[in-house]
Amino acid sequence: MSSPPQSWYRRKRLFKIGALEFSEGVERLMDEGWLDPMPSFERHMRGDWGDVEDHRWVQNNAALKSGGRLDSFYVITRDLSVHIFTAADRSVTRIQLPHER
Repeated sequence: MSSPPQSWYRRKRLFKIGALEFSEGVERLMDEGWLDPMPSFERHMRGDWGDVEDHRWVQNNAALKSGGRLDSFYVITRDLSVHIFTAADRSVTRIQLPHER
């Protein structure tokens, strides 16, 4: 089975991501082979905000229309999670560890 055309992936994105940045901690874990943040990033781009409270889901969904900041949180393992945010102006999306806020 062949992969869907690249335009299929673009249609699934709900917003522009801007520059993609990784924090120092995320970079280190990626280099060491402990973390692949891309599945969480894909969820973020498609409006799956992860392990956040209901009010954050509502705020993010409203921000898609109003242009506000988008915040997601994903539990990778019991000891590892990532925070992803996209700036209100959509100039940057940053992936970081919770303690790096």
